[in-house]
Amino acid sequence: MKDFTDKVAIVTGAGSGIGRALGEALLRSGAVVVLADINTDRIKDIIASSVLQDRLTACVLDVADFDQVKKVVDETISRHGRLDYIFNNAGIVVGAEARDCSINDWRDVVNVNLMGVINGVAAAYPVMVAQGFGHIVNTASIEGLVPFPGTCSYVASKFGVVGLSGALRIEGRDLGVKVTAVCPGHIDTRIFYDSKMIKFDREKVIERLPKSLSMTPERCAAEILKGVMKNKRLIVVTAAAKWLWWMQRFFPGVVQWMMQKNLAKSRVDMRLEEG
Repeated sequence: MKDFTDKVAIVTGAGSGIGRALGEALLRSGAVVVLADINTDRIKDIIASSVLQDRLTACVLDVADFDQVKKVVDETISRHGRLDYIFNNAGIVVGAEARDCSINDWRDVVNVNLMGVINGVAAAYPVMVAQGFGHIVNTASIEGLVPFPGTCSYVASKFGVVGLSGALRIEGRDLGVKVTAVCPGHIDTRIFYDSKMIKFDREKVIERLPKSLSMTPERCAAEILKGVMKNKRLIVVTAAAKWLWWMQRFFPGVVQWMMQKNLAKSRVDMRLEEG
């Protein structure tokens, strides 16, 4: 990971899961890192637990607020003179069928997952173009490549992130700016514990997660950084996610049948008629 030595990086959603693992891996690799998260307690914990205080800045950030994102970017550049990487990683899920979601549920997910990435791009990309270098890394999901039922708002936001990243990569290439989309499969984080769920039994949902096919956040972060160093267009993480993506490209009808079958079972086993 020598490519990250003395590089300046911002990581959003850095309070837990993939974001925290990315931040820690970058710090160990010699980078100067700004870790941002909306959760104040998690930011305090990052500061308290890190032994690399000289290369770490931690701040509270709502990625859905462009002014806050721009302030973090501007302050980072003012302090360090440049910005080499921004990892637009913050994300949330609402576990629910579309028929049960309010318009505010849709807005919450899109504002964080898609607008949060757009805000990061809008704040960092012009700066990177002006300085002639930089790398934008946007966390999407396997659900940005394969449509999953039960998380329609999440799917919509992550497909948007993949599309944005692909188009921006083309625009940025001749301007010195690299762009990568990351599409993890099931990573062993707290996202399903912390997420809002509507008319689904949380314990049963968590119980049915494919833990044998999952990956730790630390291993996921290592895979992401390896792909970033190679300037990959798309980084799909976990073997199961790669297989599902391959199936979606070549046998989309089979994937749709699998998803419909899984949804039917979920409605029987996990759906709550009240709540």
